Amino acid sequence: MATLFEPMLSSSSRPPLSTASALSVADTLPTINFGFEELRERMARFTHRFDGFIAEGRKRVLEERNQFRMNVAELHEDQRMKQRSIEILSHKSTAHAQNVAKEAAETSEMHAAIANITSQRDARSAHRERLRADISSIHKSIGQRLDAQRQHAAYLDAQTRHNQPELDFWQDYLCFRIEGAGVVDRLKFVFTHVDEREWEKEAWFELSTEKRDYEVLGMRPKVEREKVDACVERLNESRDLGLFLKGMRKLFVEGMK
Repeated sequence: MATLFEPMLSSSSRPPLSTASALSVADTLPTINFGFEELRERMARFTHRFDGFIAEGRKRVLEERNQFRMNVAELHEDQRMKQRSIEILSHKSTAHAQNVAKEAAETSEMHAAIANITSQRDARSAHRERLRADISSIHKSIGQRLDAQRQHAAYLDAQTRHNQPELDFWQDYLCFRIEGAGVVDRLKFVFTHVDEREWEKEAWFELSTEKRDYEVLGMRPKVEREKVDACVERLNESRDLGLFLKGMRKLFVEGMK
């Protein structure tokens, strides 16, 4: 049986130690190496391998998830293409049925058109005979109009001879000449001496006499259209050609400055 440790007995049985030579209890304990550095190194290696394992697992899971999404997208695309093919075939089938119905309707319309053309041919034959009679009447009317035009032309010729002296005066006074414009019922008035720097430089305008109201259809050089329209309006109101020509010459002189 082990004996109990009694402090009082122990202290009385051993001699006292001096303070300088006394050893601490910790110095008397044996030195034990627990291997903390090795354990820390092993834990660091384990942590590194564990982190690598986690990263590899995450990478593999991400790749598998991406692959899964790609597979699902491909399946959806295949399904969409098949659905599109079905729609195209359905549309072609409907179009074919419509074409068949349309051809049947066109055949029926063609037979009706043939019958209608036959009826129109008979009506046109009768109409042609009426036209022949109308043409004969029109030829007679044209002959009468030609006679009236010749009489009117003779009147205009006489009127021209009457107005020629006045026209010659305006041509000399305003320095212009009258030419044909290459179109029926249109006259070209050509002015000179409108540019102080070059007396021979020409300015012209074309006057349409096709209608009762005169119109200026072209000119060179360009002048303000509002002023030209004002001159034409005064001409149509007064029928005074001399005053109109004087106004147009003034516009050209202003435009040359």
